[in-house]
Amino acid sequence: MKLTTRGHYSVKALLDLSLQPKYGPVSVRAIAKRQDIPAPYLEKLLIEMRRASLVKSIRGSIGGYQLAREPAQISIGQILEAVGETSPLPHHTPAPAQAEDWVTFSLWQRLNQKLKEALYSITLADLYYDARSWQAALGEEASFVV
Repeated sequence: MKLTTRGHYSVKALLDLSLQPKYGPVSVRAIAKRQDIPAPYLEKLLIEMRRASLVKSIRGSIGGYQLAREPAQISIGQILEAVGETSPLPHHTPAPAQAEDWVTFSLWQRLNQKLKEALYSITLADLYYDARSWQAALGEEASFVV
């Protein structure tokens, strides 16, 4: 499965927020620059994620966006759902008279269900530790771009 740009940018942005000390607020411009995401597009994604209660917006000179809860409580499935990425596999409606269409349809439904279960079981905290482990194995510094 390949994430769309929309899903990929959304996960990158929230992982970036999870890396902030005490999950403090970060400006859209700072996230966009670090993650190489167009700022106007990122702003739209963050608004959608705010509506889904994944992030909070803080007004003022030291404002920006921050996680609404701990990274271990935010799943990749929740992030993708917030930005409209609810069905990672193709939709198919079987022809009523063809058994092989029903077999294919049933297979895709089962795969889609298993994939959704996996996406909802992986959290931002999991991705954070995976990235840190990978960097440590390569002998790289602790800071990274998602």
